[in-house]
Amino acid sequence: MDFGLRPYQEEVVQAALRGENSIIWLPTGGGKTRAAVYVTQNHLETTANAKVIVLVNKVHLVDQHFAKEFKPYLERRYKITAISGDSNEKDFFGRLVKASDLVICTAQILENALINTEEEKHVELTDFTLLVIDECHHTQKESVYNKIMGRYVEKKLRKEGNLPQILGLTASPGTGGNRKLDKAVEHVLQICANLDSVIVSTKNFTPVLQKVVPRPKKQYDIVERRALDPFGDHLKSMMSMIHEFMPSTVSRSLREMGTQEYEADVVELEKAGVKEEDRLIAQCALHLRQYNDALLINDTVRMVDAFRGLDEFYSSKKTKLLDGTDIFLQGLFDENRMELKLLAMNACYENPKLARLQRTLLDEFSDKKSCGILFSKTRRGTHCLHDWVNSNPALLKVNIRAGILTGGGTGANHMTQNEQKETIKRFRTGILNLLISTSVAEEGLDIPECNLVVRYGLLTNEILCCLIFLWKLIHSLFFKDSLCIESSKEQRLFEIETFQKLKNYKNLYCHLDQFNASLLNKSIKSIILFFFNN
Repeated sequence: MDFGLRPYQEEVVQAALRGENSIIWLPTGGGKTRAAVYVTQNHLETTANAKVIVLVNKVHLVDQHFAKEFKPYLERRYKITAISGDSNEKDFFGRLVKASDLVICTAQILENALINTEEEKHVELTDFTLLVIDECHHTQKESVYNKIMGRYVEKKLRKEGNLPQILGLTASPGTGGNRKLDKAVEHVLQICANLDSVIVSTKNFTPVLQKVVPRPKKQYDIVERRALDPFGDHLKSMMSMIHEFMPSTVSRSLREMGTQEYEADVVELEKAGVKEEDRLIAQCALHLRQYNDALLINDTVRMVDAFRGLDEFYSSKKTKLLDGTDIFLQGLFDENRMELKLLAMNACYENPKLARLQRTLLDEFSDKKSCGILFSKTRRGTHCLHDWVNSNPALLKVNIRAGILTGGGTGANHMTQNEQKETIKRFRTGILNLLISTSVAEEGLDIPECNLVVRYGLLTNEILCCLIFLWKLIHSLFFKDSLCIESSKEQRLFEIETFQKLKNYKNLYCHLDQFNASLLNKSIKSIILFFFNN
């Protein structure tokens, strides 16, 4: 069967076709998975007793890769088995591997099988001849991918058996959150080392790649804070009263209210209170975290969303008052509840970031064929934004039909795999035209072409350090990529500093040439060329 590989795809698979361990680095929409299917077929045809395993890091990708990529090209000639955590087949994984030419599964299933001693469930890495790792930039730290590759490297050093060839796939190796370019390069080198692989991107067919995956227009909207924030100020005054209720030595150690640092402080404070059996400290810390969550919500979306979260929390606590601490904390909220509610309903103090987001959505959705993704940092944030869209007359007037997509789990705001599939199906078929999502949609999801991606309040170090890495967020032809973020002195300084570094990116290529050849694979240089050419 003709794979219809484009010239740049044919270029990046050459190392793998020679049997070398390699990482294919192509932007999202560039056809990494199709290239992997081609390598897989070639491997099955040319390798004696070939057996291939494809690892993914998210359950929904098992069926997606099987149905849309591997099955159409390989099923007629080879036995393919797709196994996810929802499948009972994982309970006899070892037997299925023996009976299959190609297995597609989550990394955790393979990891479980490697450590399981039961014959029907156990496998060895040496049972496979090719190991394909999707989204391989996650092969770091304590990830399942890294645990598997740790076993691989250990066996290689001990020269234990014939190990499989490695093929990694990534749209971006990332920077590891590093601000400095030399540290970002170290991070990429570490990923290569963890995968025992060289990294390969196109050198000769960049113009072709650019035509297939056009660069999006990137727009950065810096939004000032509210000029007046009486709702947030009132929350902070209540938090100060709780501080005064606690020993002064404790409250002095807490950092600025309404920040992630403050949240980290009160989480640790609650743990310490529980450990020391100091209920006053533990309960005050628990309640302070709720107030801080409200401040963060107030800073991100609407005041009413922040108020609603607090109101629900204290409604659940009313019947569980055990001592004077509980009575004080509940009484403090009850006394201030009406004032908070009135402030939350005052449109004069609404969030300016939402006003800017509304303008962006109205501009794009004036075209009835528009569809887009709105990324939010938290699950709760996605639900708040969804409520905002559905209660916004101006957005409803342009027929925005929004749905939520979040990750799995057990909490109230989590989604099951079937719920995720149904939401994606509704988005793909046009029933929904705006997906409000956490990072679950950033990698691998098979979703239709969009003309807008908004990262709402998600200005990260990694994005600022290497803006080109935004490509990993774009599944197809995203023509505009908008960041709606908040202005602060530190962020502005960081932004100016980072954009200056981006101007000097070409110096990094020269810097790489000075590296000792034994420490740096030549293919790493192509990373920098890839930055400039894309």
